[in-house]
Amino acid sequence: MSLMADTLNLGGRTFRSRLLVGTGKYPDYPTMVRALEASGAEIVTVAVRRVNLDRTKESLLDHVDPKRYTLLPNTAGCYTEEDAVRTCLLAREAGMANMVKLEVIGDEKTLFPDTPALLSAAKRLVKEGFVVLPYTNDDPIMAKRLEDAGCAAVMPLAAPIGSGLGIRNPYNIRIILETVKVPVIVDAGVGSASDAAVALELGCDGVLMNTAIAGAKNPVLMAEAMRDGVAAGRKSFLAGRIPRKLYATASSPLDGTFL
Repeated sequence: MSLMADTLNLGGRTFRSRLLVGTGKYPDYPTMVRALEASGAEIVTVAVRRVNLDRTKESLLDHVDPKRYTLLPNTAGCYTEEDAVRTCLLAREAGMANMVKLEVIGDEKTLFPDTPALLSAAKRLVKEGFVVLPYTNDDPIMAKRLEDAGCAAVMPLAAPIGSGLGIRNPYNIRIILETVKVPVIVDAGVGSASDAAVALELGCDGVLMNTAIAGAKNPVLMAEAMRDGVAAGRKSFLAGRIPRKLYATASSPLDGTFL
């Protein structure tokens, strides 16, 4: 398959890049702009509650070209269903897109999702016409319920937000991939380009990250590394890895040799 024809499809839209990136925690806006460019991402998330939507003073939105990037409003910082739904409605009233990343955080220390509230919020937002991409835990049952609720993708965490621990439970991610038909995008916990590659090698459709890039010593170089890691993981998945074996297999065939 040509990689040009291998696209990520979300909510009826097609994207060439399978890397989605956040816009928080950068040391300054110029660094963020260069990192976004180096990542090759086409979708960038924007924390609605942390952005000056009325643009009365300098805003993150002044530095992200909406003609180049698809802005994905997210509900970061929302701890209740009502807050999350209200934030999405506010984003739409401010002229942002219908496609939203839905977060309902259940615990301040771990930032793990409150999945019952998440599911309820997702159902309400789908009825309101939103394309919902929910940040959830790595529970296949909840992933299926979110799909059944009409979500356009599921976004299981690899590890706690900002932890950089990588994929803690690849077996659950594999079960989620077998359970749902909507795109699976690993969200949160990625720390290195190899983590991103593993997610794509498992068969995930994409990876979303922020801290791993913004918190790196050189965010622009890390963004480039993540772009390459995602591409390498996807190519490896499409190529198909060899089976794992307990014992050695000679690299050179012995059949037909004289000695």
